[in-house]
Parts: sequence; C-alpha cells; structure tokens
Amino acid sequence: MSEPIVPASGALYGGAQQRRITTADLIAAKTRGEKWPMITCYDATTAAIFDESGFPALLVGDSAAMVVYGYSSTLPVTTAMLLPLVAAVERGSKRAMVIADLPFGSYQESPQQALATATRFMKEGNAHAVKIEGGKRMAETVRTLTQAGIAVVGHIGLTPQSVNQLGGYRVQGRDEQAAQQLMEDALALESAGVCAIVLEVVPSELAKRITDALGVPTIGIGAGPDTDAQVLVWQDLLGLSGGQRPKFVKPYANLRETFSEASKQWADEVISGVYPDAEHSYK
Repeated sequence: MSEPIVPASGALYGGAQQRRITTADLIAAKTRGEKWPMITCYDATTAAIFDESGFPALLVGDSAAMVVYGYSSTLPVTTAMLLPLVAAVERGSKRAMVIADLPFGSYQESPQQALATATRFMKEGNAHAVKIEGGKRMAETVRTLTQAGIAVVGHIGLTPQSVNQLGGYRVQGRDEQAAQQLMEDALALESAGVCAIVLEVVPSELAKRITDALGVPTIGIGAGPDTDAQVLVWQDLLGLSGGQRPKFVKPYANLRETFSEASKQWADEVISGVYPDAEHSYK
C-alpha cells in the first residue's frame, strides 16, 4: 500500500494556509506544475467537509438544476435559485475559493447584464469568483467583469447552457477546424483576463495543447489527464447520482446504496420498536 501524499505547506490541495485561496494561488500552482482538484458544492454541510478535506476551490455549479432541483438540464435554474446556495457554501467553508456559475440568461444579453448579475453573486452570495460559458464572443464580457474587480473563470468545449445549439452532449473539438476554434477561444479568454478556464468534454490531446499554451490554469472535466486541475459533480464522484454516468465519471464510493441501506435500517427499527431504545431516549 503506497504512502499517502503529504502536501507542501504552500500546496493548493491540503495546504496549511489559514486564509482563502486566491486567483494568485491558482496561477502560482500552474507555475509550480502542481495539479489540484475542484469539486461542486451546493450547501454548507458538504462545503465544510470538502473545505476541511483541503479542496482549494468549490464550484456552486448550475448543475444544481439537476442534482438539487431535479430538472433535466442546467437551463431552468435562475439567479434567485443559485444565490442562496452560493451563500450557504461560502458560510460553510473557510479556506476554499467559492466560484459561482452565472445561470443561463443572466449574462448573455450584454456585458452590463453580466456585471449586474455577477455583482449580485459577489454581494449577496459572497462568491469569490464567477464562471461563465463561451469563448471569443464572451471576451468583452470577461473584460468588463475583470475591470470591475470580479474574478472570472471561463468555460469552453461542451458548454451545457448551449446544449440545444450544440446538438446534444457531444465531444467538442474533434476535427482540426473545431480544435483551432477552441484554441482561439481559450487565448481570447486569457487575453480578456480570466483566472482559469474549464475545458469540458474535449479530446485529451487538444486539452494538453490548450493547457500548454496558456499562462492561466485549465480545469478539466472529460478532458483527459493533462489539464492543470480536475472538477467533478460531487454526487457523481461519490456515487450518489442515479442513471447512466458520463464516460469521464469515476465513482469513488457508493453513497446511493449507503443512504438507502441506512435509511431502511432505521425505518425497520422504528416499525419493530427497536428505535428509539433507552440509550437514545431522555429520562
């Protein structure tokens, strides 16, 4: 059995800093060649667990539309639905950078609309950064936000908010023209001032090319092993999600089975009268 990796005091994951992780820390990690994990989060309880475990970044994703609110895509979730989740994650964490997804329809209209929405997430949700989808077409929006002092994470490749326009959840950048477009998107976002870029469902070779070309970190999801960081939806990571899993999801636990078995055991004890016993009752 291999020895556990003990992070250096300055490391992003599990490091000894007692302050919030910043965008400067993300850039420094890339310079050191240090990989790091980001995980989605939607409530204070799990935020505290992930924060104590050493995760340097928590993404309050618009994936909440599916895993929290039960929709079939990210499109229906609104700013009003995400804001309290962002605030809860920020309150539940002490060290991790909290990144808020801007939901579909809340920033695409204009840079001014994006600034108004992002400002709400910073002021009401206490987010430390926001994430928006789109490449070169969002460069002006990124520039507007960063000039206003808001840290921005970009997102290219498979952009779930554009799933209808993309024709479904498909691998992006497979031919040379599409690959070149994604490279240009990444460079345009970096030039506009993003602090990191999510690469979703793109070929590994392309993800490596983009990662090598950028001075800001890339965060992969279905983008192979060569990005600077990786992100997953926590319910997928820990085996709580049902249904068919995307190819890139590797579950590290089976919480769905654990939840089911534990709750059934409690229900059986209630029915049989075993619970509550004397130990779990007051005198």
